[in-house]
Parts: sequence; structure tokens; C-alpha cells
Amino acid sequence: MPVLSHYAQKKKISFFLQSIPRDSKILEVGCGSGWAGNFLKQNGWQHYRGIDLVPPAEIVGDIHEWQKLGLEAGSFDVIIAFEVVEHIDIYSPCEELLKKGGRLLITTPLPHADWVMKSLESAGLNQKRTSPHSNLHYLETVGGLELVKCRRVAGLSQWGVFEKNV
Repeated sequence: MPVLSHYAQKKKISFFLQSIPRDSKILEVGCGSGWAGNFLKQNGWQHYRGIDLVPPAEIVGDIHEWQKLGLEAGSFDVIIAFEVVEHIDIYSPCEELLKKGGRLLITTPLPHADWVMKSLESAGLNQKRTSPHSNLHYLETVGGLELVKCRRVAGLSQWGVFEKNV
């Protein structure tokens, strides 16, 4: 694993994951290698599910087809989407799947710094992208869910916590 990706995982654990109540129903969108789910399951969270387009996800499919995949509206306390929203807009299905008061945890590159991220990937310091970053945006511009916390990391990335209030 590239050194910057490994460092970022440790920071995401402390910023996002450790504060999730242990009894939360958690869905991770774009779970990839499963590192976040593995951390959660190994440390006492029992209600975690990961969804991705390919295995080893527990749910294999497109989040936009959540009803066909057997998921229920308003059934999750927390949805995790690390390094996903720059590829595809997932806000609407996530909002539908969250309970009132539920939280959406997001990390994504800052649009103006994505060229630096691509350079770090080319140098082998950061995880390579799996598809183009065709949906880059600033988290403050997202409608629907309330942005309750936003952090800029190293001038390259933005980490946000959204809450469903309606």
C-alpha cells in the first residue's frame, strides 16, 4: 500500500470511525479492499455492510439500485463513502438510506488540487484511482444533507460529515 494512503487510513480511523457508536447500522459505499469494514468488525462494530460494484463487497451492485439489492429506506445510522463521490454522485441514494439524524461520512480530493493527487499517484505515493474523477466538487456546495463538519487535509483533500435532518 502506498505510504500516503496508509497514513490517510490511520487518520480516517481517528477522525471518522472511532466516534461511531458500536450499535450503529453502518453501510460503506465503495468499500474497495475492505480496510474500513475490517477495522470496524475487528474492533466491535457488529452491524457493518459494504457495497461495491465488485467483490469482495458483501453487497455487489450499484448503490443507485439499492431497492433491488434488498436495502431498506431509512435503515442506516451511518454511511461511509471514502474516495467515492469524485467518481459518481451518490448523495440521493445515501440520503434515502439514512435514518433521520443519520450521518454520511465522506472524503474526496479538493477539486483545485486533484492534479497534485494525480501526481502523487504517478509517483507511487498514493493509491491509484479506479476511474476518472469526473464528479469533483466542494463539499460546501452539496444540497439536501446538512454539512455539520468539514476539514481540509494537507490542502489536497476534504473530509466531511453530513447529517440527515428531514
